[in-house]
Amino acid sequence: MPWTVIARISAARSPAAAEVSRVQLALNVSDLDAAVAFYSTLFATEPAKRRPGYANFAIAEPPLKLVLIENTEGAGTLNHLGVEVESTDAVARETLRLAAAGLATTSEDTVECCYALQDKVWVGDPDGAPWELYTVLGDSVVGAATTPDAAARATTCCTPGSASGCC
Repeated sequence: MPWTVIARISAARSPAAAEVSRVQLALNVSDLDAAVAFYSTLFATEPAKRRPGYANFAIAEPPLKLVLIENTEGAGTLNHLGVEVESTDAVARETLRLAAAGLATTSEDTVECCYALQDKVWVGDPDGAPWELYTVLGDSVVGAATTPDAAARATTCCTPGSASGCC
């Protein structure tokens, strides 16, 4: 399959690329049930995790972590991008590499969000799109919108320096 070829080419180009498990795409959706039904059909798989206002898919082909965050105000927009890596050591290596390249980094260790405990580093692309490089340390009961002001948190979840340290 073409996605497998792309993954192999990327891994061959860079030893660090071989450690990346999959790219993450987090989308804001207006109707979580409808979005889950659509993406389940599109990728022929069910969500790996489903919680109120939140679902994620661990898709094998193409290698993708798809996160859906219910957010009626931002529906149809990108929430953030990410790369899931295999370990905290990989997050630390990427943090050093990105900082050495002159990118501003924001590290967050053992943060709870999106129903997972994570170590991560954030960078912004030239247009401000937030990217996280992260590893999942374990499961958590803390979700994307569990504060009293859930709507406000849903719009700021998963951004560097957010009070939630989310996703």
